[in-house]
Amino acid sequence: MGAESGTESIRVHALHALAYCERLFYLEEVEEIRVADAAVYAGWRLHVELAEDGERVELELASEALGLHGRVDAVWRRDGVLVVYEHKRGRPAQGKQGPEAWPSDRLQAGAYALLAEERFPRAPIECRVRYHQQDTTVRFPLDEPLRRQVREAVARARELRARTARPPVTAQERKCARCSLAPVCLPEEERVTPAGAARPRLFPEDDTRQVLHVTVPGTRVGREAEQLVVVPPEGQEVRVPVRTVSALIAHGAVQVSSQALGLCVHNAIGVHWFTGGGRYLGGLGGGGGNVQRRLRQYEALRQEEVCLTLARRLVLAKVDGQLRFLLRASRGEPEACSEVEVAVRDLRALLPQCLQASSLDSLRGLEGAGAARYFGALPSLLGEDVDARLRFEGRNRRPPRDRFNAVLGFLYGLVHREVEAAIIAVGLDPAFGFYHQPRGSAGPLGLDLMEQFRVPMVDMPLVASINRKAWDPEADFEVTPEHVWLSKAGRAKAIELYERRKRERWKHNVLGYSLSYARLVELEVRLLEKEWTGSPGLFAKFRLR
Repeated sequence: MGAESGTESIRVHALHALAYCERLFYLEEVEEIRVADAAVYAGWRLHVELAEDGERVELELASEALGLHGRVDAVWRRDGVLVVYEHKRGRPAQGKQGPEAWPSDRLQAGAYALLAEERFPRAPIECRVRYHQQDTTVRFPLDEPLRRQVREAVARARELRARTARPPVTAQERKCARCSLAPVCLPEEERVTPAGAARPRLFPEDDTRQVLHVTVPGTRVGREAEQLVVVPPEGQEVRVPVRTVSALIAHGAVQVSSQALGLCVHNAIGVHWFTGGGRYLGGLGGGGGNVQRRLRQYEALRQEEVCLTLARRLVLAKVDGQLRFLLRASRGEPEACSEVEVAVRDLRALLPQCLQASSLDSLRGLEGAGAARYFGALPSLLGEDVDARLRFEGRNRRPPRDRFNAVLGFLYGLVHREVEAAIIAVGLDPAFGFYHQPRGSAGPLGLDLMEQFRVPMVDMPLVASINRKAWDPEADFEVTPEHVWLSKAGRAKAIELYERRKRERWKHNVLGYSLSYARLVELEVRLLEKEWTGSPGLFAKFRLR
């Protein structure tokens, strides 16, 4: 069973994943996606503790003939028998004759035994798997059935590696609940149909880490050990453990050292830069995708019909969100103002047209018409007692010429950053979208996806904050005849408003479980990828209540 010339060797640990779930094997070995959850960290700690106690002697093994390589926990010689030893954190399977090794553990130990047999020929081989949760050791021989299982697994692994499509979600749902890659695979979301009942969630609710915004000009961000050290031009330095940070955002003239950048990259933390006025410049992602994932994206989004279908649903979701916000904000009013009534009527008329649009250009026309009606009615949602300097008289930007647009543009920039970071973390290419045309430095895919989040993550909290008089027209803004910017105090207030909104939770109208807006962004990116990986139908389906 010699390896074919040029065939890449298979990791023995990958056979463990293969025996557990072929989709897990594909995601880890072909798409190179690996997620360390609590169970994975617990396994690592076990192996460190064993090494400290002197119970573990690792051995690197490889075979060109077998097409396998890996690091076995220990190989011992006992009474003339070569013992291949594997440590597992959990408990063994229960068989008719007592404790047994799980099939995936049995396959992994058998593969190591074959490698050890080649390294140490003519010695009898025994496999042992120690399960630490019950302090039980399971023993079994390297017999012909196990040899055959290993050979068949290696052949199957090579077959899956040659594919460009992911294997389907496993039918054994119990496996998904313990899988570290469930947040990427989204098996429960894939099993849900738009008309079906939601199942228990596997997508994580929240990332408990913080987004570190650095807004003071002249501040330096450095590194000391596993901490980010923020040193403002005046005042006390701040030390932030890197494990508590999900993203570092530099606003304006902020210097980030190469050591700090290296620490962030090593820990999959995104680093992003904004101008002092709030325009998003770009960033380093906290993750990445491999060739296969992006090739699938390119292949799908080169097809006009695929792009048009996705764009229809995107524009429909945006217009529907604008309509729902106007209805919600004017609910309970004894007499809705004429601007809102007209906008609601016209937006309702646009909804069926979005699904029938015959081209991207016609969709852009419908989106523009919807935006004109929506922004025309938005001033009516502000209370009569709102300071005139904070009122909204229409959309303007680059640069903003009034206070409302200054905050609006700044917050839209934060949403764009959020979306692009999620795109990169998921492993897609922000530069290849389906609706917006390439222009400037902004990636079209980021511009596409952020359309869904403008209303719920920016417009709604901003209007509410102005109505409750949270803004100081003087202290929170810098005003010149040509433009209006947020002041230092204003930027801090806008960031707090946005971060607080991200943490708010709501129940997904299709999937049936609650999550924060911050998690919704990543979920939507992953649902978009499913549109071309065999499970379409859930992208751009969430709606405001």
